Amino acid sequence: MHSIVSRPMVVGGNVVPRPMMYVALTYDHRIIDGIEAVFFLGCIKDIVEDPRRLLLDMSSPQVRLSKLY
Repeated sequence: MHSIVSRPMVVGGNVVPRPMMYVALTYDHRIIDGIEAVFFLGCIKDIVEDPRRLLLDMSSPQVRLSKLY
């Protein structure tokens, strides 16, 4: 994970500073399918944006993957 930095974002037609952080994921394509990695990274994004989801277990990878298949 990278540091949190204020970056310009468009919100309601106005450019305002918002805290942003880049997250990268490295995995072996021979072992993990790309779509599973994308859903995992989406779960991490959801949890970082709203930690209550982690406490309420609303964002588990199994739930997201079960919607896919």
